Order: sequence, then C-alpha cells, then structure tokens
Amino acid sequence: MSIVKYTVIGGGINGLAVARQLLIDHPNAEVTLFEKESSVAQHQTSHNSGVVHAGLYYAKGSLKARLCRRGVHLVKEYCEANDLPYDQCGKLVVALTEVEVERLKRLYQIALDNEVPDVCMLYGDEIKKVEPNCIGIAALHSPTTAIVSYESIAKQIAKDIIAKGGKIQLSAEVKELKNNADSIQIIMKDGSVYPETFNYAVSCAGLQSDRLAKNSGDEANPKIVPFFGQYFVLDDQFTNDVKGLIYPVPDPKYPFLGVHFTKRIDGKMTIGPNAFLSLGRENYTGKNFNFKDITDYLVYPGFWRFSFRNIPAAIRESKTVLSQQTFIDECVKYVPSLSNMTVKPATRGIRAQAMNRDGSLVDDFVIRKEGNITHIRNAPSPGATSSLAIAEYIVREVMQTMEAKATVDANDTSIEMAVQGS
Repeated sequence: MSIVKYTVIGGGINGLAVARQLLIDHPNAEVTLFEKESSVAQHQTSHNSGVVHAGLYYAKGSLKARLCRRGVHLVKEYCEANDLPYDQCGKLVVALTEVEVERLKRLYQIALDNEVPDVCMLYGDEIKKVEPNCIGIAALHSPTTAIVSYESIAKQIAKDIIAKGGKIQLSAEVKELKNNADSIQIIMKDGSVYPETFNYAVSCAGLQSDRLAKNSGDEANPKIVPFFGQYFVLDDQFTNDVKGLIYPVPDPKYPFLGVHFTKRIDGKMTIGPNAFLSLGRENYTGKNFNFKDITDYLVYPGFWRFSFRNIPAAIRESKTVLSQQTFIDECVKYVPSLSNMTVKPATRGIRAQAMNRDGSLVDDFVIRKEGNITHIRNAPSPGATSSLAIAEYIVREVMQTMEAKATVDANDTSIEMAVQGS
C-alpha cells in the first residue's frame, strides 16, 4: 500500500494545527508543511490579542459558533497537557446607554444559544463586583473567556509535528499548488518545482490566502483587504485598575468592534485595537508601504463599495489613528480612574479581512475545496481560538470526503464503504 502524502502551506497556528491533526489521524502518512519565514508563527499568530473567545458574538449554526466552542475546549486542554499558560480572567461587555443595553440583551441570547458556560447579565453596581473600577448601565459577564500566548502554542505544535515524524520546510515560500490528475505539484516563489509531489494539500496562507488560492485554480473572491489594529500597553502603575477584559457593545453601524481593554498573558494590560486600512499586508511597523498590496485593493470594486458605505466608521477610526489621546479617551469611558494613564505603543496586528465584490465583509469562516486542495479563505477572529477545531473539521470532514471520493474512483465502490474503511 502506497504512503499518502499531505502538504500544508502556512506555518501560522491554523496551518500547524492542520499538520498536527493529519499526523494524529493518519500516523503512517507523510506530512510536509511549508512556511515562507525563517520560523513559524511570524504573522497573525504572534500579532493578536491572545484572547480565547467564548462564543458571544457568532450566530447560532454558523461555522464560527460551532468551531469556536469546540476550539475553546481543545485550546484549554492543549495548554494544560503541555504546561502552557492559560488565564481564565473573564470578560465584560459593557453598555453605557439604553440603546446598548438592548443590543447587549441580544448578545446574551446568542451566548445562551451557543451554550457559553456561566454567562450572565449584570446591572449597575453588580458590575463592580467583577471590575471595581468599571462603570456602565449593564454588562454581559463571560467568566470563562481566557487569554493565552498563541505564539507559544504554535511553537509547541511545531515541536509536536517534528516529534510525530512530520517535516517543516522553513524559508520556503509557495507560489502555486498545481492540481494534476493524480498528484499535486508545489511551485515555489522562484518558479522552481519542489521535487516531491503530494496527494492532498491544505492552504492556510492567512494574509496571502487569496493570492495562493487564485494561483492554484480557486476563485478570485473573496479578496483579502488588510486592516491594521494598533494596541497600546499601559504603564505598570495603571495595570491593576482592570482585572480582565472590558469590551464595548458592538455597534451594527460599524464593521469593527472598537477599542477595549485586554489583559495579556504576561500580566500587562493593553488598550486597542482600532481598525484602519493598512498600507501593506505585512506592514507591522506602520512605517512602510507595499505598492502591490495597495494597488490590489484600490483596483478591487468591493473595496470602493465598502468604503462609501462606511465613511462614518473611517472617520471614527481615523481619530484614534491620528490621536493617542482620542484612543485613550475611548477606553476611559469605561474606567474613569484611568483618565491620567500613560501608555506605550505595542506591535500592530493586521487583520486578513476577506471582502466580497459587493463590498460586504465575509463574516463566517470560509473553507473551500478545489480538487484535492483545501483552501482556508477566511479565518478571522475567533480563528486562533478555533484553530485546533478548524484542523479537526478540515481533516475529519472536508478532507475525508475528498479521500472517500478518491477511493471510490480507484476501487469503483460506494462512498459509504470508502468512509467506513478510511
């Protein structure tokens, strides 16, 4: 019996999780992961808030809701098994107006629908029992929301892959996956063909996912449009004014969540992020620009449709980009004791936002097959929380269907028999 060969493109937490899951479910297979950087977890995985989201925002029945709830369990279990820090610090979503209270009640119902444990509504002074310095009319309390270091988790997963016999090819940027009749070829950035071929491939290319997918025969849409999110770290003397996470109530008029307090796993407290158009898909310093990336979204019809519909949001976000004090003032609304806080800039994150041609933002996860290639086309927040569950879903559902069909084609038998024998 020939050995089945899998390749995974992308060494972020999703790509690493998929490679690990393949080795767990198919221990006799060969798994090779390609990562363009000199080490894993160099992009979105190490440039995010570190929150393990409980599932407060995601519509019942969506892939996000399902995989987030499963992902929380798997991330916690993985951290415990590998002695990685997991701080269940809890989260408040705080309403400052009666209008926000009504929105908050709808969030509460979503949380109940998603079976988020121990969520409850708090009113008035009840809020101070959780966050003594926080003010608000009402709040949704999620005590099981947690924080981790996704970079540490990703690097541990990389060690697991090597220990299980997998390969990680670093400094190896893939330009195209060529889906032939009986094999998949890897075309590298320099145009060379990787000497091995593979039976199945999974593309987890994050900020470059649309480009790799299009080069490999998938649809051009959705397009990735990069938005940066700036965080600031509170100076140490202000850190203890907030115990966990304090978020605003999402406003349906705006496409992004808004500035909030987020505790980090190292004990530091941050405020952020804002959300504004980035001048490059990997422009983490904010000091550079990438002409190709900028041109890519400027010529995309969906970008202009989105922009014209969201002028008020752009004005709101631009204020926090231009003025650090405006950024701080947004947070002080919830914790007035921090009106004199001082902060320092932290590294930016860049959101790989998938956008449709009509200008709508893609909300749910998008995982799509093209022949024997599976593409993760959209995995925004809670993508990191859901990473281990996304891996299970791809390997045990999406790819199993592909493998079952391949067995049918080879043996002229039924899909049911192929699945049972896989």
